[in-house]
Amino acid sequence: MSLNTFGRLFRVTTWGESHGPAIGCVVDGCPSLIPLTEADIQPWLDRRKPGGSRFVTQRNESDTARILSGVFDDGDGPVTTGTPIAIEIQNEDARSKDYGEIARAYRPGHADYAYQAKYGVRDHRGGGRSSARETAMRVAAGAVARKVLGDGVRIRAGIVQIGPHRIAPEAVDFDAVNDNPLFAASAEVVPAWEAYMDGVRKAGSSIGAVVALEVTGVPVGWGAPLYGKLDADLAAAMMSINAAKGVEIGAGFDAAELTGEANADEMRLDLNGQPVFLSNHAGGVLGGISTGQPITARIAFKPTSSILTLRQTVNRDGQEVDLRTKGRHDPCVALRAVPVVEAMAACVLADAMLGHRAQVG
Repeated sequence: MSLNTFGRLFRVTTWGESHGPAIGCVVDGCPSLIPLTEADIQPWLDRRKPGGSRFVTQRNESDTARILSGVFDDGDGPVTTGTPIAIEIQNEDARSKDYGEIARAYRPGHADYAYQAKYGVRDHRGGGRSSARETAMRVAAGAVARKVLGDGVRIRAGIVQIGPHRIAPEAVDFDAVNDNPLFAASAEVVPAWEAYMDGVRKAGSSIGAVVALEVTGVPVGWGAPLYGKLDADLAAAMMSINAAKGVEIGAGFDAAELTGEANADEMRLDLNGQPVFLSNHAGGVLGGISTGQPITARIAFKPTSSILTLRQTVNRDGQEVDLRTKGRHDPCVALRAVPVVEAMAACVLADAMLGHRAQVG
């Protein structure tokens, strides 16, 4: 299996399976002399780890990160050396017996059939390499990327829609995301959403959701036309996340309903004679290059495919069977995708920052 690496200058390679002994990543291209310890990584992992509430999988993993290379303490505290940074997380609570019934049957909505057809073999224990367990390492890499970007770049994401329940654009409040178990970008919707999610969870079903992303502090100039567009790289990174099925940048599909007059982000000069935009339908990117405005995106996630309702499928023996997926699963996979969305944005932006520096100094 190839293509386990993403990024051009800030490059991340992940490895490991859901029910293997460990998962890990190697971050290559991180500049030297950046202060970095496990304590810089762990808070981001704690947001993503399972078991945090009744609305996510109850798999019990501490997701404790261990830095194996690329950091050295010369007496003033650990800093990056410019060499590859290897990070490892032990798998502590894999229950492979939960997946015995699907060793030969293909779970509907999962990657089982595609993996078997492509490689002639698949790890049925929790999906193996196709499991969202891998995204823990993206979050670890994203923590390193945030250190590269510095405090001036702020990356925030939150749930703005669960099933048919939406938060109005003017009511989105990213400050509320970390104060509720649903990662909802509004405190007001939490009670109703919790009741709705309890119904989904108790029915053994699942539901899809939409994650909104906002990045502030990115200066004008990051990204490169034609095939290194910042929005294209962001979209590709988001679509690489498990269960992601759609990405919008800025106004996205709503732009199809706008006239040219309404969609154009008009400009004026501020009191210092600097250009300012009067709107942001472009989502902070024009021609693939950042404009200095907030970078905005929305990512749609499908419902978790692992549900208790019997579904029709086939097995490797050429038989038609009915299958329900047992085990510990997220009733809404998008909830724990919020920190993953932030991490992937951080990695893309760190790569863009280093590319911009390399090209124009």
